[in-house]
Amino acid sequence: MTDIATRATRVVAPSRDRGRRPGGGGPRAGTVVAFLIPFFLPFVLFYLVPVGYALWQSFLVVRRTGGQYGTSYTTFGGLEQYVQVFQNAEFWASIGRIGLFGIVQVPVMLFVALIMALLLDTPLLKLKSLFRITAFMPYAVPGVIAAIMWSYLYSPQLSPVVDLLKGMGLQPDFLGPGAVLWSAANVSTWLWTGYNMLIMFSALQSIPQELYEAAKIDGASNWTIAWQIKVPIIAPSIILTTVFSIIGTLQLYAEPAVLRQISSNISSTFTPNMLAYAVASGNNYQQAAAISVVIAVITFVLSFGFMRLTAKKAGL
Repeated sequence: MTDIATRATRVVAPSRDRGRRPGGGGPRAGTVVAFLIPFFLPFVLFYLVPVGYALWQSFLVVRRTGGQYGTSYTTFGGLEQYVQVFQNAEFWASIGRIGLFGIVQVPVMLFVALIMALLLDTPLLKLKSLFRITAFMPYAVPGVIAAIMWSYLYSPQLSPVVDLLKGMGLQPDFLGPGAVLWSAANVSTWLWTGYNMLIMFSALQSIPQELYEAAKIDGASNWTIAWQIKVPIIAPSIILTTVFSIIGTLQLYAEPAVLRQISSNISSTFTPNMLAYAVASGNNYQQAAAISVVIAVITFVLSFGFMRLTAKKAGL
């Protein structure tokens, strides 16, 4: 028996060292580089290079010589484009509009997602698979398609919902000046609630069941377990979804851009991204680049600041 074990050890031992360098080190540097290239090459070409080019464009200005019919040339203008951005009333109006959107829509969406995740995690809910698929299904619909679908439901001439509400004596105007922002918020909420729900539900699934059993032995109700055990434990996932939502809010474009086709209450500068697109459409690419950089900086400050603030309070 000892001889068999010795021979097996001699056979297996060399195979453990197979593929290693003679010095006992890890994998070769060339192998590591080969595995990293498929990520870094697209990352540099399609992320770092466009960001760097946009940043460079934001420091350029177009000058004209010889009057109205003269020639134009591009030159370095320093912070001139940024000064114009901060002096642009339409830019600040779009920031205020999107800020109001985020203050209302993000908490509502995440609260609904949290309630759905808690319901999905409770043993009281039946047909969990159907509920999960139904809740996540809107996320599979592209944003533009979703906005077109909701445009049909908002349109006074086409919507069966509007006809039903009018039959009840109501006069809804989903595309009016006071409601169109919240109509766009409703589309975003419908799209992203299921996605955020799955992130929270995945975090709930990692909680040991023994914790719930101990709480029930101590007399805790399902309500107490949900709000005093589950929610504090999945706080990191709630923070993560909030950061994603802040970033998505400042990038809002598809929903209002589609609704603009059927509502005169949405201008071409309704959101910061729409303003940047409108400026770029007027061939002022340098100004559009400056607007985009400012949006990116605001997004970074808000998302990173929120993450640091909440992480400290949550003790993360």
